Amino acid sequence: MDSRELTAALEREFGGTEAARRTVARQARDLADSGVIEADRGHELTVADVIENMADAPDDHDLVERWNWWLGSLETAYGGYERFTVRFVDDGPDVNA
Repeated sequence: MDSRELTAALEREFGGTEAARRTVARQARDLADSGVIEADRGHELTVADVIENMADAPDDHDLVERWNWWLGSLETAYGGYERFTVRFVDDGPDVNA
């Protein structure tokens, strides 16, 4: 999976901050590299898969919530996906500090 392609698709489809898109793309890349999706679902993870599944999340969910919603579904169905959820987004240095 191409992380740059995914980041662009996330921006186009769901918006969110650059840091959130970068974080979700990194987790998706880690998920793809792990081979877990391929083992459980019989095919490699693609950008289209990520976007399609995140689009199923409730409309009021932001980018990270959509990602975690999908991962929660995978966790329920197969187990072993919790480690790919986003727990926090590092927005960089605190400009107010």
